[in-house]
Amino acid sequence: MMFNHEKYEKKYFLPPNLTYDWVKKETLESAPIWCSVDLRDGNQALPIPMNLEEKLEMFQLLVEIGFKEIEIAFPAASDTEFRLLRTLIDHHMIPDDVTIMVITQAREHIIRRTFEAIKGVPKAIVHLYNSTSEAQRRQVFKKTKDEIKQIAMDGAILVKELAEKTNSNIYFQYSPESFPGTEVDYALDICNSVLDIWKPTPTHKAIINIPTTVEYSMPHIFASQIEYIHKNLSYRDSVTLSVHPHNDRGSGVSDAEFGVLAGAERVEGTLFGIGERTGNVDLITLAMNMYSQGYDPKLNFNNLEAIRKKYEKLTKITVHERQPYSGEMVFTAFSGSHQDAISKGMKYRKENHVDKWDVPYIPVDPADLGRNYQTAVIRINSQSGKGGIGYILETNYGIQLPYQMNEAMGYAAKKVSDQTNRELSIEEIYHVFKEQYVDFHPHFQLLDYQFHKGEKQEVTLTLLRDHQQIEIQGTGTGSLDAISNALKAYFHLEYVLEVYEQNSLGKDSQAQACAQIGISYQGKMHWGAGIDKDIIEATVKALMVAVNKLEVWM
Repeated sequence: MMFNHEKYEKKYFLPPNLTYDWVKKETLESAPIWCSVDLRDGNQALPIPMNLEEKLEMFQLLVEIGFKEIEIAFPAASDTEFRLLRTLIDHHMIPDDVTIMVITQAREHIIRRTFEAIKGVPKAIVHLYNSTSEAQRRQVFKKTKDEIKQIAMDGAILVKELAEKTNSNIYFQYSPESFPGTEVDYALDICNSVLDIWKPTPTHKAIINIPTTVEYSMPHIFASQIEYIHKNLSYRDSVTLSVHPHNDRGSGVSDAEFGVLAGAERVEGTLFGIGERTGNVDLITLAMNMYSQGYDPKLNFNNLEAIRKKYEKLTKITVHERQPYSGEMVFTAFSGSHQDAISKGMKYRKENHVDKWDVPYIPVDPADLGRNYQTAVIRINSQSGKGGIGYILETNYGIQLPYQMNEAMGYAAKKVSDQTNRELSIEEIYHVFKEQYVDFHPHFQLLDYQFHKGEKQEVTLTLLRDHQQIEIQGTGTGSLDAISNALKAYFHLEYVLEVYEQNSLGKDSQAQACAQIGISYQGKMHWGAGIDKDIIEATVKALMVAVNKLEVWM
């Protein structure tokens, strides 16, 4: 049996005292300390790791976004990363308000090489780690709990000794790697043993970082584990408690948010969640979740579109089109009912001068992230509805269709999408409108018209029908009535002019007008539109198309 759930069992450990005080908190109201590990976890996950120039460009991007802590990776393990550090330090490329972090295993030669890499840095975080899980103790290292703890303590002693020999301001961080598979009280014991060596102070804090190296539990369990660590850490006022969620269960964002509610003050992650296996927690999603609730995330994603494109260029990884906030299609609606609600919401917002963002289906204003309403919000395929198509015509071309005509135009556009089995561009939608409602005159075409003064409005129309010019006359109470009566008399028609609307396609005196006319014939509506600088001309054109639409020509 290949797909057999019985070969698996629970791998996580509950805290000795399980509490849920964190659930009493409503949301994240202040930003944690953000630490980007894009140059470590993000880079080591790439099929083709970034070269030195690309890493320097990535570092600059992270600085521009607003990260104050940036992990540079394993300088002892890679010549490229060693040179990256030396380039940043030797060329004074690290801003005064940014602290770099380097990571090292708790092994002597790696720790010493790491300190060589950061020689001369004004300040840095040295991140020490060793794996503590029950499975790795038993299967990989074949060591006891005391022996694994001693590895961490020996590493902490050496890190402190080497830091005291430098002229740099060195901060310490420890991670019990593979924490989710580690007994929680044992992980706490190791962390406190390391802190006893480092003896942090409120003015020179240490960092205890809890990584969900592999997610084993639901987020509420992880939060309770963090709460236990938070309540029982030694030197608590001198320690920054950090979380480093991965995404094996798809709960990285929840782990991070719940972890901060449970007492963590710092979050490590990557842009777009790039990382080994299923990836790290996406810091963009975390920050934008705060932003969407009205809280300042202390990171700037006002040009997220450009950030995504640069990230894709540097990493050669394509961000998924449905990635929260940053994916190309996350603000896009194809569904007709969604499009209708969005278009009405946008119209309501404009007409009522609404300050707070509250548009159906769109949690944040796409413009805040450098996205364009016309190309990002509503796109048309065979699943779309009249509301979205009307929205596109109005926002891109100023054409405001009557409700029933909007419905007819929607069916016309969806038919084209269905036949071609693809999405329609803005230009293609306008082309359907022009073809079906502006330039549609297969049975007769207006060449000219002249009005004459009299008791009633009189008109002479010159038409082209079957390649021959004909002149017809009509009278009425007004210009449109006279033209309509001329067509009815000549073609023996009995339609009723039901709808006549018009709108300007611009704001200046030279702007064109769009007229829309709907006529009913034998219980069915037929529509036409006309576009011209002269509103009478536009109206006449609209009527000609509507009459051309009648079934009498079949």
